[in-house]
Amino acid sequence: RMGRIIAVVNQKGGVGKTTSAVNLTAALTDLGLKVLLCDFDPQANATSGLGVDKRKVKHTVYDVLIGDATVKDAAVTTKYADVLPSSADLAGAAVELIGIPDREYQLQKALCAVKDEYDAIFIDCPPSLELLTLNGLCAADSILVPVQCEYYALEGLSDLMATLRMVKRRLNPRLEIFAVALTMYDGRTNFCAQVAEEVRRHFPGKVLPTVIPRNIRLAEAPSHGIPVIAYDKHSRGATAYRQMAAEVKERL
Repeated sequence: RMGRIIAVVNQKGGVGKTTSAVNLTAALTDLGLKVLLCDFDPQANATSGLGVDKRKVKHTVYDVLIGDATVKDAAVTTKYADVLPSSADLAGAAVELIGIPDREYQLQKALCAVKDEYDAIFIDCPPSLELLTLNGLCAADSILVPVQCEYYALEGLSDLMATLRMVKRRLNPRLEIFAVALTMYDGRTNFCAQVAEEVRRHFPGKVLPTVIPRNIRLAEAPSHGIPVIAYDKHSRGATAYRQMAAEVKERL
């Protein structure tokens, strides 16, 4: 096993980033892969989305980042996948890391120790382009970009691409785009189809064929602390994520 580390990143909030990280992780595990989901967002939604009670964990990714614990100490095994949980403490990590040399590489160092134990490691990055996300981008081999099919979708992407080029040039030359995932797709509007077309033109060969629909089950599942493929496996959202996971597996 040589795990691919994939950062799930988009600095726009509300594009289905955590939903995609959680459900692709669970669906790939279902397909027989060994997957670790590293929750790197202080809101810790990916942690609770895979059923981990963040109040009960002994260590979080914050402890790993500042060197108080290893990934092995902190990872929690659930029936959907392994999770490296997050907590609100992580929000302060950016300040604590300022004095550390190589501060952008703290997560990379930690994940390297377990990389070959997994087929894939997903990093759910926070919706901004600051030090935490930089750590995610320096740890990753490639990025998965969820893009919501809406009017401003491409506007935000140009900022992300500029950051990507900067990281590639200065910090992590091996960083590539793994794939682009179209989310929150509403088949009833022509407009959604136009945005999808434009994203495909922008990223030739990178956009995953399956689009994730707007789906009430996808919105409900996190409040139950389970991925949609377990919450309602016949829903449109679950079917779409299972198809997308098969496409991701093929690319891996």
